[in-house]
Amino acid sequence: MRIPGLDLALTLLPAPLPIWRGTVDAAQWSATAAAVAESGGRLVSLWGSDRGEAGGAHSALFVCAAYALADGLVCLDLPLPTGDAPSFPDVSRHFPAASRMQRACADLLGIEAEGADDDRPWLDHGAWPRRAQGALDGRRWRPLRRNAGEPDLASATDPGDYAFVRVEGDGVHEIAVGPVHAGTIEPGHFRFSAVGEKVLRLEQRLGYTHKGIERRFTELAPLDAHRLAARISGDSTVAFSWAYCMALESAAGCTLPARATALRALLLERERVANHLGDIGALGNDAALGFGLAQFSRLREDWLRASHTHFGHRLTMDAVVPGGVGVDPDAKALDALRTQCGAIEAELHTLRRIYDDHAGLQDRFIGTGIATPELARRLGLTGLAGRASGQPADLRCDHPWPPYDMLAVQRATQQAGDVAARVALRFDETIESLRLIRALCASMPGGAARIDVALPAQPAFGAGWVEGWRGEVFVALELDASARIRRCHCHDVSWQNWPVVMHAAVGNIVADFPLINKSFNLAYSGHDL
Repeated sequence: MRIPGLDLALTLLPAPLPIWRGTVDAAQWSATAAAVAESGGRLVSLWGSDRGEAGGAHSALFVCAAYALADGLVCLDLPLPTGDAPSFPDVSRHFPAASRMQRACADLLGIEAEGADDDRPWLDHGAWPRRAQGALDGRRWRPLRRNAGEPDLASATDPGDYAFVRVEGDGVHEIAVGPVHAGTIEPGHFRFSAVGEKVLRLEQRLGYTHKGIERRFTELAPLDAHRLAARISGDSTVAFSWAYCMALESAAGCTLPARATALRALLLERERVANHLGDIGALGNDAALGFGLAQFSRLREDWLRASHTHFGHRLTMDAVVPGGVGVDPDAKALDALRTQCGAIEAELHTLRRIYDDHAGLQDRFIGTGIATPELARRLGLTGLAGRASGQPADLRCDHPWPPYDMLAVQRATQQAGDVAARVALRFDETIESLRLIRALCASMPGGAARIDVALPAQPAFGAGWVEGWRGEVFVALELDASARIRRCHCHDVSWQNWPVVMHAAVGNIVADFPLINKSFNLAYSGHDL
C-alpha cells in the first residue's frame, strides 16, 4: 500500500480485507488528507483515543483516521502533545464530513481541530456534567478519557441554546421540526429556513440518542462485547456484529472456517433484504400509495418470521459471534430459505412494475431531493445513497472478502440522485441479494461454523470493515496488555450522509422533506453512540 506522493511506514493487519496501519506526525497527517482527497479516496472515519493508564494521572491522546483507497483501507494514528488543550490539524477542508467527527472528538476527549470552521459542540448538548466526582481543578468531564473518573452529576446544567445559522430576508421564516416527532422514529432536530413552502436552508442537530456506548465497551470483556455492537443500531445488527467480530479476530490473528463466513454473508444479505423491503413500502406510503406499504409490509413480515424460525430472532440478533456464528441451519432450513427467495422475487418484480407505472408516485419521486453526482463526490456521500448518485463504492465489489470473493456481486448504481433513483437502487439491490442468498444456500461449505478465539497476550489493534445495507460499517478495536478493551470505535456511514440530506432538501417544498429523509433512511442511534 502506498499513498501517492507520500512515504509512510504502514503495517498490513491480519484481516480478510486489505487494511494497513501506521503512525504519522502532524505534517504527515495533513499531507495524507490532502493526498487522499486528490487521488479520489474517501474518509471512512475519524476518532480519538486515550492510551494512557486507566485511572492514571496522565492521558496519552491520539487522533485517528481511516481512509479508503483503491488498494484498501489505511488507519493512521497521530499522537498529540500533552497539555491542557491538545489539538490536531483540521481535515474538514479536504473532507467536509470530518467536521462533525472532529466536534465529537472535542466533546468526548477534549481534543480540538486547529483551524476548523465549526467548533460548536456536537454530542454534548450542554447537559453533560462539567467535572468528575471529587475534581477540584475545574476541568470538564470528558467521558472517553482513561482518567475521566465518574461524572459529578450535581455539576450538570440545563441544556444550552444551539447556535443555528440564521437566514434573513423578506418573507423568510423558520420551521422547527423535532427533536420529538409524531411517528416512532428516533429524535433529531431539523431547522428549516423557508420562503412560503420552499426550503432555503436546512440545518440538523443530532446527538439526542447518545448513550455512552463507546465508554461502555471498555467495561466489557472482548469476547462478550459483540452483543453491545449488535445493539448499536437495530436495523444493522449483523453489520455491526460482523465488523466488531472482524476487528477482534484481526487483533487475535485468527482465520475463520469457510462455513462461518458463508453463514455471516447469508445473515448480512438477509438483513439487507429486510431493510430494503421495509423502505420501499414506507416510501410508497409517504407518497400516498398505501397499497405499497401494505404489500411490502407483508413481504417483510414473512421474511422476518423466517429469520426467527431458522436463526432464533427476527432481526438475527447475536447470530454473529467471535469466531463465527452462533446459529448453524441444517440443509432443510437452507432449502427453505432458498425457496423463500424465489417467492419474494416473483412478487418483487410485479410490485416494481406497479411502482414504475404509477404516475402519481413517480411524480413525487422524480426530481425530488436531488444529490447530484458532483455534490455527492464533494461531500463524501457513500453507501446506498452514494450509489444512487453515481458514487459506486461497495466493499463487496471493491474489496471482496470471503465469501464475497466467490460470489461476483453485481454492483447497482444510479445517476439521477433523486428519490426515484434511491428507490430504484433498493429494488436492484434486493434482487441481487436474493440471488446471493440462493447461491450461498446452494453451495454452503461443510465443517465448523465457529472456532475459539484466543486473545493476544500483548496490546493489539484490529479493524473491521463491512458493507452493511446502508453503507460501510467500520470498527477499530484496541486491546491492552491485559486483553481488555482500551478503545472500541464504531462508525456508521450516516456520519458521512446526514450532511448531504441538508443540501438535498434545498429548493424542495417542506412537505417533501419526510419523503427525502426516508429515501436516505440514515441512522440516529448508529450516529449518536
